[in-house]
Amino acid sequence: MTRTSPPSPAEHARQALASLALPGGGTLGASDRLGGVAVQGGRINAAIRVTPDEAEAFAPLRAQAEAVLRALPGIDQALVVLTAEAAAPAPPPKLAAPAPTRRPEILPGVAHVVAVASGKGGVGKSTTAVNLALGLRLLGLRVGLLDADIYGPSLPTLLGLHGKPRVGPGRKLMPMDAFGLKAMSMGVLVDAETAMVWRGPMVMSAITQMLAEVDWGALDILLVDMPPGTGDAQLAIAQGTRLSGAVIVSTPQDLSLIDARRGITMFRKVDVPILGIVENMAHFLCPTCGAEHAIFGRGGARAEAERLGAPFLGAVPLTMELRAASDAGQPIVARDPDGALGRLYLELARSLRAELARTTATQPVSPTPVHGGHRP
Repeated sequence: MTRTSPPSPAEHARQALASLALPGGGTLGASDRLGGVAVQGGRINAAIRVTPDEAEAFAPLRAQAEAVLRALPGIDQALVVLTAEAAAPAPPPKLAAPAPTRRPEILPGVAHVVAVASGKGGVGKSTTAVNLALGLRLLGLRVGLLDADIYGPSLPTLLGLHGKPRVGPGRKLMPMDAFGLKAMSMGVLVDAETAMVWRGPMVMSAITQMLAEVDWGALDILLVDMPPGTGDAQLAIAQGTRLSGAVIVSTPQDLSLIDARRGITMFRKVDVPILGIVENMAHFLCPTCGAEHAIFGRGGARAEAERLGAPFLGAVPLTMELRAASDAGQPIVARDPDGALGRLYLELARSLRAELARTTATQPVSPTPVHGGHRP
């Protein structure tokens, strides 16, 4: 007698989703729209294939699929993304320009969204984003921080985030709170050692959902810690939301500056103003003798900012103290706001705020009273 093995967790999830009705008729199981389903512990990730113009119609189905998966035994969290794995057909030639349409605002309570980007990894972009956010917080602003690096999220480590975000009204995720910042990262939605083996469209969909389906509330500024490079994830943010500008992080090294130029070019192509360039790891400060060592060269990012006509926000040294604070989940601005590095990041934040106010004069960045901390 042949014994039939029970279905795997992924197969069980597929069976649970099979009977869901598609917007145009038929069921999800009878179509080819159900993509990859991955189960890791109490977490399920799934994808539904759609074309870009179907995304709005399929949004209720995506929410229904998440509810079905969350109801499965042993499942704590479920993330279903809408993904278009094939390019949409080219539109016919336009005979006349259509009337301009206003893109739906996915962050109505956020005054400014600013990308913190770099052309390549390993330049300290995430550390810069975290300490910039804390500096803006000390200036009295309401600040959020989104970790948009799906493959290598850093925020849980840098901010010492633990646990999972709770679900609030309207089934929206509530951002985590860290040092007065509202924060969200894929790193708090999946296990720390889970590898996100996702295609570009799934990454774009996940980033869009972390923007639109997190209850950010009222913020003066939301900093987006961008993944390195100039690919799908960057375009999803640049084209999917109203970016007030971008901050570029680079070391003084020519190799880093080459990639930083690509990032600047990408943002300018989509009409996102460059709010400034930060030179990170400008020099190594010896903890024993106090001498400065220009490991990656000297002044390269400042010179590049002048060449490109972009504001230079400042230079940050590489120190043992900065590294230790980041690894401990206690950013240097939170640990020692009145120290040399804390004051330096506060000046960077003040320069960024001034440049943002100058660039977006119709929406000035006004401080909101907070409890404790510095004032402008």
